[in-house]
Parts: sequence; C-alpha cells; structure tokens
Amino acid sequence: MNTSKPLQQQPARDSDPQQQQAGSSDFQPKAPGRPQQMGEGSYEGTRDYNQRTAEYLKTHDVKKDGEAAKPQSEEEARDMEQAEEEGKSHSKGEH
Repeated sequence: MNTSKPLQQQPARDSDPQQQQAGSSDFQPKAPGRPQQMGEGSYEGTRDYNQRTAEYLKTHDVKKDGEAAKPQSEEEARDMEQAEEEGKSHSKGEH
C-alpha cells in the first residue's frame, strides 16, 4: 500500500529574463531596456579583459612595473611573504 503524498506543482513565478531555461543550454532573450547581467566566465567579460591586458602590454614597461613592485625593505618582503602564505592557506590549489 502506497501512503506517500502526491507531488505538488510549484506555483508559477516571475523569472529573470537571463535565467537559463530548464533542460537547455540556451538563455532566454534579454529584456529590452535592462542591462545584460554578466557573471564569472562571461564571453563579454573575457573579451574585455583580453583587450585591456593587450592594451596594457603595448603601452607599459612591464619589466619596470615588476621592478617597482618588489619589496623596498626586508620588513616589506616578510610582510609580502606572510600575505602570500595566508592567501595560499585559503586556496584549493597547489601550495
């Protein structure tokens, strides 16, 4: 004898126009007048990052910037190393 309750369907709700449709890799069309939502891994964000990085590499002296970023004292070197170890302790990757 089956005594389980029948399944209830959830009520309809307003959905985000950028929400992915169930069972699909396509997104619903963007609503007019609303800015497109960008998240981690978006194509637009990647293109923007690549363009800005390429522009920076063309217009800046990267070696000079690297030298300027070096610690200016032993104390600053220790602080930077300590901060690096603290960051690594929170990562899931290699240490």
